[in-house]
Parts: sequence; C-alpha cells; structure tokens
Amino acid sequence: MKLNKISIAILVSSSIAMFASCSAGGDNPGMEYAPNMYHSFAYEPLTQEADKPNTINANGMNMRLPAEKTIARGQLDYATYNLPKTADGYEAASALKNTLPATAYNLAEGKRLFNINCTPCHGEDGQGNGTIVADGKYPKVPSYADRLPTINDGKAFYSIKYGRNLMGAYGTVLSPSQIWQVIHYINTFKTSTVVAVADTTVKK
Repeated sequence: MKLNKISIAILVSSSIAMFASCSAGGDNPGMEYAPNMYHSFAYEPLTQEADKPNTINANGMNMRLPAEKTIARGQLDYATYNLPKTADGYEAASALKNTLPATAYNLAEGKRLFNINCTPCHGEDGQGNGTIVADGKYPKVPSYADRLPTINDGKAFYSIKYGRNLMGAYGTVLSPSQIWQVIHYINTFKTSTVVAVADTTVKK
C-alpha cells in the first residue's frame, strides 16, 4: 500500500504526540487527544469556570435559583415541619402527630436509624448509658422510661429535628419520615422497660 506525503505527515505527527504524552512526568497528562471529552463546550449545571462565565444567567451561574416558595420534588415533608427554634416552637410541636403507621417495617427501620444515630448517648436499651456517657465524655442522659411519659410524639419530633437542651439537632441527618420511624421505635421502650421492672419485682 502506497502512502502519500500527507498520510506520512499525519502518521509522524500522531507518533510524536503519542510519545510526548507518554513521556510527560508528574501530574502533567501531556497532550490531550480529544479535549472536548474533558472540557464540555456546553454549560455544565454543577460546574463554574472562572474563564467561562455564563453570560445568560445572573451572577454567571450555570444553574438558576429555584422560584420562591417552591418545594423540590420529594422534599414536601421538610416544608411541612417548619417550627421556630424557640420555647414557643417546642410547645407548638405538641400538636404534631406521627404520620406513619407503626408497621413492622417502620419499627425495624426506626431501630436501624436509632442504632446508628442515638445509641452513643441513649444506649441500645434506651437507659441513657451510651458509650460516650459511659466514658465520662457526656452527662448522664435520662432514660426513655423517665423521659417519655413527660412528652408526646410531637415534642420528641421537635427535640430530634431541632435539638433540645444538650441534645444536638438531627434534622440535617434524618428526614421527617425517618424521625417518625425513630419515634415509633423509642416508644417501644415504654413497654419493654415497664415489663422488665415488673418481672424483677415478681422475682423478689
């Protein structure tokens, strides 16, 4: 097969480019074979390039801000619970009711989430003797047997979502639905704790 001068020139240039790329050291990737595969000509939603500002949207942003008073899909439950972080907000939370049924799934999921987020302080048995309490790094936490009779589900929801006293807020970690699942699970400590005390009394 005969090669003309242009074909030979292309072949030599490609070979030089290949060897130049392979010989580049350190973090230098060498010559890019197809730069449009790495640097999009279109505006990428989550990319802001200083040398390529968006001339259409405000502030050079590729993504536009959502319209005011709109709720993202799948986030309705976040907007439903919007209480002030005040004593009045805590009292107003009394009116909240658990929106989830106490099914086997919700209880199991509540237990899973509780074990991940709550046991360091409250302990697996809900007695307030978690690992950081046992290590002396945190004050004694009231047991659920003592605490739950003094509050309702709404106030428990508020305490988990916004934090209360020494307890931190978990509203950025757990969704409202997940908080209700946890509340279903911690409510089981009412029964289990009472039964354990009754059994002990009987044995005496």
